Parts: sequence; structure tokens; C-alpha cells
Amino acid sequence: MPARRSPVDESATRTALLDATEELMLEEGYAAVTTRRLGAKAGLNNALVFYYFGTVDNLFIELFRRGAERSLRRLEEALRSPQPLWAFWELTHDFSSNALIMEFTALANHRKAIRAEIAAYSRKFRTLQLETLSGVLEGHGVDPRRWPPASLILLMASFSRFMHIEEGFDLDIGHAETVAVIEREIRALEGERRPAGDGAVAGRAE
Repeated sequence: MPARRSPVDESATRTALLDATEELMLEEGYAAVTTRRLGAKAGLNNALVFYYFGTVDNLFIELFRRGAERSLRRLEEALRSPQPLWAFWELTHDFSSNALIMEFTALANHRKAIRAEIAAYSRKFRTLQLETLSGVLEGHGVDPRRWPPASLILLMASFSRFMHIEEGFDLDIGHAETVAVIEREIRALEGERRPAGDGAVAGRAE
């Protein structure tokens, strides 16, 4: 009777397959992800993809969830910081996972399950942002009727992504000016951005 695999072995194998999927998507695009290529990339029997994930779609979903959960934890940490508006604004500029996100977005055009997963996590992110930052803005005396929190959050996040797209085409007209406007308003509420780890309570700038 063969020896039962330990939970450590199980976890290591799943992780190796997920890592191999991510590498292939980044190197060659999602279309390059096949069980044969994954087996070769991870140095494993390609049948293990079905053993651990059932289908390639499930493998994609698990990889997306892994990245989304990491991003969610980073967002929660940012929103708990002494200067949540600054932390959120800076987080919107982090495009380290953008290439992988673009691959998942392209994949979602062909796989309904992937599209549903992206939509579910997007709602989760937006809800968390709105629940936390609404209170932050209210605490700073921002009138929600004139400046709805949902609109401000969307403007900050969408501008960062749009700016990143334009810069990919060497277009930056108006970017510096818009960044300056947004940061001026954040500074008016939370003061100058303090170094990470500074636990002082943020206050309104005079």
C-alpha cells in the first residue's frame, strides 16, 4: 500500500502548480497554460492538475483567489493605518501585479467562471474601501452630499489605473497636475505623509 502524502507534501504540490501557472501566464499569456506545459514547468506529472484542481478553470480560479486575498490583506492593512487616505492613494499606484491582472481580464472574456470570480472580489474590495473611507472622510468633516465617498474612492483608483495605461504609451499630459491636486486635498485632511511605522494619530492640517 503506498504511503499517504503528508499535508506538507500536498501543500507544496499545489503551490508548485499555482506558481507554474502564474509564471506561464506572465511569460507567454494564459493561452500557454496547458496541463502538459504545467507538468514540465513544475517538474510534476501533469495529471496532478486534475487531481488537485479538477479542471484548468478551477486552477485559474485558485490562482486568482490567491492573489486577490493577498491584495485584500494589503488593503485592510492600508485602511487601518494612521493615514488611511494616503495609504489608499499609494496603494492605487502599485501595479506590480498589473500584468497578471490583465491576463485574467483577457481570460475572463472567454471563461464565465473567471469573470464571476473577478466581479465578486471587485465588489468585496470596493465595499471595504467604501465602509472604511466613508468614516474617515466624515471624521474630517467632508460633506458626503457634495463629495460622495463612493465617487471620491472611484476617482482616486480609476485615475491611477488610467494614468498607468497612458504612461505605457508615453503620454503624461496633465498627470503631474492631477496628482498634485489629489495629494493637495489629502494633505489638507491628513497632513504631510509620514514614514511607514509612524504611529502618531493623523490630524487635519492647518
